[in-house]
Amino acid sequence: MRLPGLTSRGAVIANVAVFQATWLAAVFGAASCIPVWSAFCVACAVLWHLGLADSPAREALLVAAVTFVGFLVETANAAFGYVTFPSCGGAGGWWPPYWLVAMWALFSICLNVSLRWLRGRWLLACALGAFGGPLSFAAGARLGAARFVETVPALLLIATTWAGVMPVLVWLSTQFDGVGVRKGRA
Repeated sequence: MRLPGLTSRGAVIANVAVFQATWLAAVFGAASCIPVWSAFCVACAVLWHLGLADSPAREALLVAAVTFVGFLVETANAAFGYVTFPSCGGAGGWWPPYWLVAMWALFSICLNVSLRWLRGRWLLACALGAFGGPLSFAAGARLGAARFVETVPALLLIATTWAGVMPVLVWLSTQFDGVGVRKGRA
């Protein structure tokens, strides 16, 4: 059953609730060395979102694009060595754990629904990225899914990265909008 519009108030609230619940379940899975649980939770949330989308194929392209960007970002950030992860679910070295890359797929489900208001607000997207990225990582670290080797440089790197990548993600959401496809939805 489709919601009356994925940009309606109820849909936005549902999107935020699913994102938050899945984020928490995935982080607990990673912290408990059950990374497959993390990936499973994210897959369920993404499938839920795609099932509600006006154009699931376009939204799937957004999920794929954001996940690819996330893989590149996390691989680059891993090279600095400021953040480590439990030995489970990671290939080691500069490769990010797969559950962390999956979290980018999870984030993508917000871009055309609860974060749609960021479109065209590039400086606000930068600011939200600079604040939200480190906050999310710090919460994940506090729950045991990650560990900061050097906290201040790690948070500065994450803030800088997210400030730069957030406008890119918002732009990608405009290119692959499978939510606002129906006439009258923009």
